[in-house]
Amino acid sequence: MQDQTVDNETSESGENSEDRLVAPEPQLGEQFDQSLRPQRLQDYIGQNEIKENLHVFIGAAIKRGHALDHVLLSGPPGLGKTTLANIFAREMEVQLRSTSGPVIERQGDLAAILTNLDPGSILFIDEIHRLNRVVEEVLYGAMEDFTLDIIIGEGPGARTVKIDLPHFTLVGATTRAGLLSSPLRERFGIQFRLNFYDAEDLKTIILRAASLLGIEIVEEASLELARRARGTPRIANRLLKRCRDFADMETSGVITLPLVEKSLERMRIDLEGLDQMDRHILETIIKKFGGGPVGLSTLSAAVSDEKDTIEDVYEPFLLLKGFLQRTPRGRVATERAYQHLEISAPPQSQADLL
Repeated sequence: MQDQTVDNETSESGENSEDRLVAPEPQLGEQFDQSLRPQRLQDYIGQNEIKENLHVFIGAAIKRGHALDHVLLSGPPGLGKTTLANIFAREMEVQLRSTSGPVIERQGDLAAILTNLDPGSILFIDEIHRLNRVVEEVLYGAMEDFTLDIIIGEGPGARTVKIDLPHFTLVGATTRAGLLSSPLRERFGIQFRLNFYDAEDLKTIILRAASLLGIEIVEEASLELARRARGTPRIANRLLKRCRDFADMETSGVITLPLVEKSLERMRIDLEGLDQMDRHILETIIKKFGGGPVGLSTLSAAVSDEKDTIEDVYEPFLLLKGFLQRTPRGRVATERAYQHLEISAPPQSQADLL
């Protein structure tokens, strides 16, 4: 299942966020290649602690002959939440049904999905934090008691019918775990937060993808791609494909380190993995707001991008790299951001006062 939230706002520079190379969402004309997804847990690269625990939980469920407990996967886009849901289904050898929170608009929509599940099936709901609260309440009984209460009729003649459901596993994926209500969150017996990948794991992912796609790449080039892939496998594979385009035109298909450096420079991805929009956000905070603090709504208006996109896509990486701080009064550019952008910091910046 592909991520379905696509931001269509246009930045001040005229870029459409849907066309940004490092946008974590699958892009039109370049859906994430399903063949690159690992099929089994043993083939899944990175997230080692999570993988080891899942191996135990899945093995125990299979040994008991029970459905896997409900799983909540959170973390920034592109880290492998959908891939893990597919792996669960293959490891358990059960049916996988996929949907997303915004698609389920009414209780009847969810009821139709739940009543058509086979025993042991996995229901994957992406962006589960965007479920309608009324729809969410239907999930409570379904997750705990595997029953569904449906109201038939209206007014004084209305009556409630209880329908038994097959035991199933709900796998929820979210980039905003904090937006989930406590009653829903507490009903997930297994909860994991996926973290950004380190360069070595991304290098392994890139080499594996290159092998599957028949791309010839030298090891130094794969490591450089990994360093600039924002800690995200989806972006790493996308950068690999774009470097392949440059290689096909310039080096007869071989991706070398000089070609990677030249290609990423042309795509305006710097040595820290920041793209044009990352730098635009930091420069806006520094030049328009004196380094901050600046509120998210004000920053969103200044860079002409959605608040959710800034908070979900750009901020996590900028925070990880130490270019940005979130404070009670707003976003603040750090001293490292000034240094990276080669902008002289004021004698006593706002950041120093916090």
